[in-house]
Amino acid sequence: MDVRIVELQPLRVASVLGYGTEPEMLAWNQMFAWAGEHHLFDQPHRLFGFNNPSPSVGSPQYGYEVWITVGADVQADNVAQIKQFGGGKYAVTRVTGVDNIAPTWQEFVKWREASGFQNAAHQWLEEHIRVGAEVAPAEMVLDLYMPIR
Repeated sequence: MDVRIVELQPLRVASVLGYGTEPEMLAWNQMFAWAGEHHLFDQPHRLFGFNNPSPSVGSPQYGYEVWITVGADVQADNVAQIKQFGGGKYAVTRVTGVDNIAPTWQEFVKWREASGFQNAAHQWLEEHIRVGAEVAPAEMVLDLYMPIR
């Protein structure tokens, strides 16, 4: 597994949340519409997502939160919240294809357990490198960020 260690700097982000049996698409559709209306794709940005709340045994519903980095001029509204993320130390690996995300996370956790790094308390993240309506699920590219210390 190709893993790099990075220090993710603090971020100011706009956040939207999807909840249901397929919350990723709910959250992404909401973010793409909102960010498009605010012309955020016309400027440098990063996109992150993560489960919130995580799936629980016995329930098919869970949440997925999506962040886009924003400047100080972007304000919260009835769709998106503004959050300050403190950053932190991460192990990062890349994955291609939606079907490979869960198995790669599983292998990544095994890598950490054997690495000597310990799990840290800051947020686990998926940075979406290649996404969008024109990108097939098998061609999506993500960087998985595992918090470490």
